[in-house]
Amino acid sequence: MSVLDLGHGRTLDLTHAVVMGVVNVTPDSFSDGGRFTDPASAVEQALRLVAEGAGIIDVGGESTRPGAQPVSAGDEIARVIPVIEALCAATTVPVSIDTSKPEVMRAAVAAGATIINDVRALRDPDALDTAAALGVAVCLMHMQGEPRTMQDNPEYIDVVTDVRDFLAGRMLAAEAAGIPRDRMLIDPGFGFGKTPEHNLELLRRLAALRILGRPILAGLSRKSFIGKLLGLPVDRRLHASVALALLAVQNGASVVRVHDVGPTVEALHMLDAVTIR
Repeated sequence: MSVLDLGHGRTLDLTHAVVMGVVNVTPDSFSDGGRFTDPASAVEQALRLVAEGAGIIDVGGESTRPGAQPVSAGDEIARVIPVIEALCAATTVPVSIDTSKPEVMRAAVAAGATIINDVRALRDPDALDTAAALGVAVCLMHMQGEPRTMQDNPEYIDVVTDVRDFLAGRMLAAEAAGIPRDRMLIDPGFGFGKTPEHNLELLRRLAALRILGRPILAGLSRKSFIGKLLGLPVDRRLHASVALALLAVQNGASVVRVHDVGPTVEALHMLDAVTIR
């Protein structure tokens, strides 16, 4: 699980935890919506994250926060493609496209993206076949419900077992569609149809997902459950976010998706210094 196949002869070394930097080209994302809607500012931010140590840049053109409204494929493409094209021309760091739409996947990969990061785990019509045909890596995430309603009343028999079984099923579906397992990441979907208690239990038992045999991506940065537990607004969740990233890596994550790349990279370097002998 130490190497992710990005397709087309490219790989990503996961021997040490990799930080995925978030660039939201949206007006309404929960954390940084509206800050990087201009392509030039989005590219500048992405390159700043690369300089801070990001090993992947995740570009998204549609908010998936609770209550978010859908965006058309055309609007999403118009938002992300100029950013991906400019970014891929400026750096060799892999670019991920955060989307569920096959049309956006095709446009993003044509522009240079090498990872499809799908909160719906390729469940939309034609998404599986599209991702397989594009020949790049995929991240399969668990989400209970839909973004607009997912936090209304999420329930599980056992959140870790339920998430594991869902991801196992999506891995089988992806493999049947022609996506090799060595091109798959799995994401338990912290905050996507889960209460604060569900999120804590998932983090506590994250290593249970390693039985699936694929690298785990954990996205805990600035999540609303931090605010609920600590009473902090989004712009004051840095320290808790870094702590959660460290815990995720200690519990088995190979990739952490974050907004604050520099502090997370520094903390992970210290974790490596303590644990590597």
